[in-house]
Amino acid sequence: MILPGSTLGLLGGGQLGRMFTSAARTMGYDVIVLDPDPLSPAAHFATEHICADFHDQSALEQLAKRCAAVTTEFENSPAESLAWLAERIPVRPGANAVAIAQDRIREKTFFADNGFPVGPFAIIRSEADLKMVGRAIQFPAILKTARFGYDGKGQARVASIEDARETFLSWRVVPCVLEQLLPLKLEVSVILARSADGAFATFPVVENQHQNGILDISIAPARISAQLSAEAQNIAQQLATKLDYCGVFAVEFFIVDDESGKEKLLINEIAPRPHNSGHYTIDACITSQFEQQVRALCGLPLGPTTQHTPAVMVNLLGDVWKNNVLPAENIFREPNAKLHLYGKREARPGRKMGHYTVLEKDIESALAIAIEVKQRLA
Repeated sequence: MILPGSTLGLLGGGQLGRMFTSAARTMGYDVIVLDPDPLSPAAHFATEHICADFHDQSALEQLAKRCAAVTTEFENSPAESLAWLAERIPVRPGANAVAIAQDRIREKTFFADNGFPVGPFAIIRSEADLKMVGRAIQFPAILKTARFGYDGKGQARVASIEDARETFLSWRVVPCVLEQLLPLKLEVSVILARSADGAFATFPVVENQHQNGILDISIAPARISAQLSAEAQNIAQQLATKLDYCGVFAVEFFIVDDESGKEKLLINEIAPRPHNSGHYTIDACITSQFEQQVRALCGLPLGPTTQHTPAVMVNLLGDVWKNNVLPAENIFREPNAKLHLYGKREARPGRKMGHYTVLEKDIESALAIAIEVKQRLA
């Protein structure tokens, strides 16, 4: 075990890193954040901020020399940097799992090759690949860049092969995945922690609602059957095991009807880190996803994932800031609403600036209050 008093390293300094750092510092660890942004949100809470590129050899050497273990807060951390560090100190999650999650082509291929449920897709690396799609993909469809897409960026709805071709060329022929647009009933996610010895701690399934490709509202627990919930958790655990994963891991699912009208799960994507839809765990669970990340990284026993209160989380985007100020009184008016801000200096439309979580005796009450607050902020 890596015990309190030790120093942990973190690649990435965004809001997920900020919440990890807060949990680690509370538990008695020092944290060194490596991030090129001088205004990194995680750096506000860290013991030290190394303001350098993720490939910077001198910065990586400092982490290897001074840290007992290293983790990451976003999937685009360079896998080669993680692999270099892993030759010297424990790195969780490992470079291989991160490399798969940060590339949609590798990710989709991994799902299909290992028999996991996934919707129809095609790999597009050239115009010739688009010509070969044929009947494999029905339109409309979604074209997504293989790398560096998030929160609705790097993806576009396309109505035909020609539409897909025009978009592909406008993106300068970067590798892409073409996914058939599915008749979704619901989107849900599973967040779990897996320790180095293969033990699991799995949080309740979360129901998610999106706007413009960005997560808007998360409802926990999800309003789905116990059978479907157990199936989603089981698939997530199988995925983590297949990846030999250690750390906090998220799996996003689509729920659709099969040919007989029965609900089934299809994997959308994975995230090798804590997940936006798991922020409710800070206020509503015995162990938050961020404390769990510290525990998995340090080889501590995983904490219980019991949810003690129904919860609804709402993302706060820069759109609701007025003259770069959040009208927070609209949130504080509700005694069971918990506000979390990420320390970002500039509010921009579509930028995640924080979130609030409403805790209530039942999901419907929490959802009604969360929506009422959201309307006040609009």
